[in-house]
This record gives sequence, C-alpha cells and structure tokens, in this order.
Amino acid sequence: MNARPSGMQEDMDLEPVRATTRALCAKFPGEYWRRLDRERAYPTEFVTAMAEAGLLAALIPEEYGGSGLPLAAAAAILEEVHASGANGGACHAQMYTMGTLLRHGSEAQKKRYLPKIASGELRLQAFGVTEPGAGTDTLSITTTAERRGDTYVVRGQKVWTSRAQHSDLMILLARTAPKGSLPSRTDGLSVFLVDMKAAPPGRLRISPIPTMINHATTEVFFDELEIPADALIGEEHKGFRYILDGMNAERILIAAECVGDARWFIEKATHYASERKVFGRPIGQNQGIQFPIARNYVELHAARLAVAHAIGLYDSGQPCGAEANMAKLLASEASWHAADTCLQTHGGFGFAEEYDVERKFRETRLYQVAPISTNLILSHVAEKVLGLPRSF
Repeated sequence: MNARPSGMQEDMDLEPVRATTRALCAKFPGEYWRRLDRERAYPTEFVTAMAEAGLLAALIPEEYGGSGLPLAAAAAILEEVHASGANGGACHAQMYTMGTLLRHGSEAQKKRYLPKIASGELRLQAFGVTEPGAGTDTLSITTTAERRGDTYVVRGQKVWTSRAQHSDLMILLARTAPKGSLPSRTDGLSVFLVDMKAAPPGRLRISPIPTMINHATTEVFFDELEIPADALIGEEHKGFRYILDGMNAERILIAAECVGDARWFIEKATHYASERKVFGRPIGQNQGIQFPIARNYVELHAARLAVAHAIGLYDSGQPCGAEANMAKLLASEASWHAADTCLQTHGGFGFAEEYDVERKFRETRLYQVAPISTNLILSHVAEKVLGLPRSF
C-alpha cells in the first residue's frame, strides 16, 4: 500500500529525486534511528551520505557546485526522508536557510561558501533567530551586533538553535539599531553569516538542551564575539525581511516533512491493522479501526495539495506567507492525527521501541509547536488574510 496521494504532476517530474532519497534512506533502517534516539546522538553517517549524494545541495545553483533545483525538489527529498521512517531534522536547516544566502548574499559570499557547502566540506545547519525573552516575537530580540570599523561585535543569547554543535556556519539575526529608532517597525535587524569555527575560545558558547526528542537543540551565547563586516548579508537593518524569505521556505519544508510523517503512520497503521488478528479476524475489518485511518488519508491528501500550492507560489517568486503557514498547519495536524491513530491501532505494541511508532510519535508532535505554533498561524490568517483586528 502506498499512502502517497497520486495524480500530481510534480510526482512525475521529481520521481528520480524521490527514488534516490528512498534508496539512500533504506540504508538507514529503524534500528539505526532507535540507537541514535537512545544515545541522543547526531546522525553523522546519514547527514554525510545525504551530502555525498548531492541531496543537501539541491537548492544550490550548478555554478556553485549544486543541482540548481527548485524548492519543490527539496520538499520532495524531505518528504521521502520522513516517509521512510527517518528524520530530516538533522539536516533540513541547510535547505531552508539557503534561501537567505541565495537571495540576499553577495557574490563574494556565494563564491566563498556555496561550493564548500555543496560538497559537504562545510555545514550550514544553525539558524540563530529565537531568543528566551522574545520567543516568536522576533522584532523584540535583544542580541546586538555593534559596528566597530571593519568588524561587528555580537552580544546576546539565542535559544532552540538546533544543530549548532554540528554546524560550521550560522545564519544569525541580530539587532543593529535600537528598537523603534528607525521609521519602519521592522527595520533595525540585520542578518549575518557567522563562521562559528573561527570564534575565539569563550566568545561563542554552545549549551545543549535535553528534550523529549533527539533534535540536537541548544542555547548559544555570544560574548563580545567579533565577526568581519563582510559577514553581513544584504543591507544593514533590513534583515527581518530577509529572514521572512527563509521562514517561508522553512514552513513549507517542515510541512513536506509532516506529509512524509503522515504517510509513514498511515502505512504503518494500515499494515498492522491488516495483519493483526483478534477474535479470529483482522482488526482492520472493524470500522472503529478503518475509519480513523481513512480520515487520516483524506487529511493527508488535502495537506499535500496545500503544500504543493505553497511550493508553486514560492518557486515562481510570488508572495506565499499565508499559504506557507496554512500548509504547515494542515500538514502538521495531518501528521499528528495520523500519529495518534497509528499508536491507537497498535495498542500496547505502539509503545514498544522496536516498532518505531513511539519515536516517530514524539518527533512529529514537535511540529504543533515549531517552527511556529498553530495559534500563531491562526493569528496570522485572522489578521493578514481575513483582516480582523490585530490581537497582540
């Protein structure tokens, strides 16, 4: 049984990419991910294999050593990773942060970094935006980057900066002008490409945050960290709009991962319901088992259409903020509902580590909260789409 809804043109166009991803993921079965989950270890072998296969360089233009593919390809890759039972959280940031560098970086920055990122020599996995005191109120961040001659001096703290310990480079959002000091409320923030490996001892500290999932997330502290002025991406004070580009790509790619998760849960539940017999008959013969799985499939199909629509807008350069957010909401809810059904279908065995259900259940729950919570998406739609009064 294939839980992937069919009949969409992009499936045919991107089938070679999907097939390559599936073949790679088959080399990393459930036991690999279970072991890493137990040890809270980073999937170095998997990330290396993804890089060597060129999958992490899908969005990098060919002139810089990449494949020059659209966001649709990156979404297909991450969907297949999650549909295989794996987790793209260890490497997905390289794809969604790439847009900020590709769209707004200088030619010198692209020539210096992109070929090494494409080859796997460098990793761009860290995205330093969220702060403890600001949360999703990005305009209230307090980490500063003060210009001093040909350098910027960074002070402050970031939180939920995943993969910082396993990344060479970080896309960093910092304040370069006091809040409210410029005409536009969104001005005053700037984006930097930080070489974390070049940081002197004590100037950049990374502290892991233990969580319910193996996501390698951290806090990052900047203590008078000097970075070169040419680390600035784009124009000073205009970084918030650059980050929004990356956030739209992030929402869409996370939504694609959720589609993959939903596919995995539906296939897992369907197979188990067909094979498991109680009272002399398959449990899948009971409508109490059938109907939730069928509803999950309907939700998956609708979510995947929403994701495809958002991808189409993004790849054609059209505004897609609302569509990216709505796709993320629909896909994350489809995956979470499918996860709950899958666990319920398996009964007690769903809690057994060897079935992988409990691991994936924990992993997909994250996307009700990150990278943006469901309530924030609803607030965005209420205000920006429906024109209702701003609630905060």
